[in-house]
This record gives sequence, C-alpha cells and structure tokens, in this order.
Amino acid sequence: MIQWGHMQKWIMALALTVASMTAFGQGTYSNRRAPSFSLPDANFKRYDLLDYRGKWLLIDFMRTDCPHCKGLSKMLEKAKLRYGQKVAILKIVITPPETQATVAKYIAENKVTSPIVFDQGQVAASYFNATPQRASFDTPHLFVINPAGQIVKDFGHSDSTHDVIEGESLFKELDPLIQAAAPAAKK
Repeated sequence: MIQWGHMQKWIMALALTVASMTAFGQGTYSNRRAPSFSLPDANFKRYDLLDYRGKWLLIDFMRTDCPHCKGLSKMLEKAKLRYGQKVAILKIVITPPETQATVAKYIAENKVTSPIVFDQGQVAASYFNATPQRASFDTPHLFVINPAGQIVKDFGHSDSTHDVIEGESLFKELDPLIQAAAPAAKK
C-alpha cells in the first residue's frame, strides 16, 4: 500500500518533471492558444491572426535596432523559401519607438519580404503574459503557431537558443513539426 505522503511526493515529482520538460522543450509562452489580433503594416493593410488558420505561422517580435533580430530575419527569409506555402511569417514591432521610417529602412537593408506590423503593446502584452512585475520582454522572440492556432514552441534569444534564432537549428526545430502535420493535412 502506498502512503498518501509518498503518493503526493511522487505526483509532485512527476508534475515538476513534466513542467520542466515542457518549459525546456516548448518555451515559456507555449502550450496555449495564440492570442488573436488584427494589426496594420506601414501601408495600413491589416493582418489578422485568423487569416493564418490552416497553415503554420511564425511570429517574430522584433526591433529594427537589434542585431539578433537581423539574424533571425535572415533565417526567416530562408524558412520562407524552404517551406513555401506551408508557412507564413509575420513580424511585429512596437510603436513607439518604431515608426514607418525605421521599418522601411529595416526592410530595405535586410531584404525582408514578410509583413512587419505595428503593435502599440497590447498584443505583445498578451503574448508575453505581461504583468506589472514582468512588464518587458527581450527581442527577438519567435512564436511557432500550428495550423489550429496553438503556440507549440517559442524561442527568445539566449546563449542556448542562439543557433535557433540565427542559425540552421531553426530548421531542426521546424522540420519535425511541419512534416508531422503534413500527413494529417492530406486526409
């Protein structure tokens, strides 16, 4: 017979193990429905999260003055070529400080072909679970959203994710997700 005290310890250990695996493998903000939004680009064309249902969506929260953001932009342009119509890419900047001029310059200098939309902070607050105690976030931060609208992975820039954000490990993360979903889409 298992005593309740031992059972509680076992359950707690199992819960902590699962939670740590989820946090390490998925990212801090994963395993939930992607918060909805409708945001404008520099030409006031609106981009709505619901327009991307049925395909993979990569959302990049970025800044135009961030060197790691430039590295991720290059990798996302490669991802666009690699995955074609299976994946959409959307970049989000916060205004202010970003402006139409800073975004136009960034697009030209980095040859960005994906839309960059402007948020006044509300969308970022919902994606990053902002609270008064945790009112900021680092860029770049990449959210991987599956065709059903769930955040399945997210990556902020750090020493451990540098090669995902600015290198070929991005494809090691995305390939299994996109390939696993392909047979289900054909049915």
